[in-house]
Amino acid sequence: MDTYSKKVNHTKKTSIFVCVAFLGVFIVFYSIMSTIAPAKKLAELKSEYGIQKSEESKLDENIFSDSAYASLLKKKAFLQAKVAMAETDSICLSLNLEDSTVVLEISGVKVHETKMRKVQVSKIIRSGDPNIISNMLSVPLNVLKDYATIRKEPLMIKMAPKDTSEYKPDIIPDTSDYEPVNYILETNRGLRIFVYQYEETTKSERSNLFFFDLNDRLRNIAGSLKNIVAFKVPEYHPYIKIRLPKADAKIVYRALPRYGQITVYI
Repeated sequence: MDTYSKKVNHTKKTSIFVCVAFLGVFIVFYSIMSTIAPAKKLAELKSEYGIQKSEESKLDENIFSDSAYASLLKKKAFLQAKVAMAETDSICLSLNLEDSTVVLEISGVKVHETKMRKVQVSKIIRSGDPNIISNMLSVPLNVLKDYATIRKEPLMIKMAPKDTSEYKPDIIPDTSDYEPVNYILETNRGLRIFVYQYEETTKSERSNLFFFDLNDRLRNIAGSLKNIVAFKVPEYHPYIKIRLPKADAKIVYRALPRYGQITVYI
């Protein structure tokens, strides 16, 4: 009996050791692959939007490295994107991170403007090659999908009256006035735009933002695990995170079409 118990204990210890060792190896592998992901994304951007410099012209190299040229290039790209966006007849979104403005436009005409309260940009966008980033942003970004804590279009259920004598005008408050306003816009070039309400006046609003971010992280982890199991480098998504006043954040989200266009100036 004692011998049998020792064998069982030994088997259990071996199984635990194997599981812990496998988990440790997987964590190390996951960390390495996740570290490689930004470099892979940068290489993709360089391949698609990079400028082929002339090896014979030293003047080109000096121009490309000049800060004044980079600034002009960014402005040119932003204006090009705005001109292309103005050709549409739908509401579009313009983000100017330099002066912290968020503008809704229709055919180039400003219809709503607000100020960003906080801004956070991923290093690959903020400190990357300005030529590559400018080329990427010289065409409007298209929203592919979004995740939000409020409905895109408020839902109201109304019972039709039997006749005009029973008709009473409904005054239904917008329930999203009491709901936290946080959302993520995923674009066609992999850039993700996070918009959070600036106000965090209640405990429920803080917890809502925490769980909203947690769900997003879990989605990203699930996607990364699928790639890692298939021995692929996980997809890295550059991001822009901004905070807006709650009312303005809601206006922007509901005004922008589901597959709307966005221009960005960094």
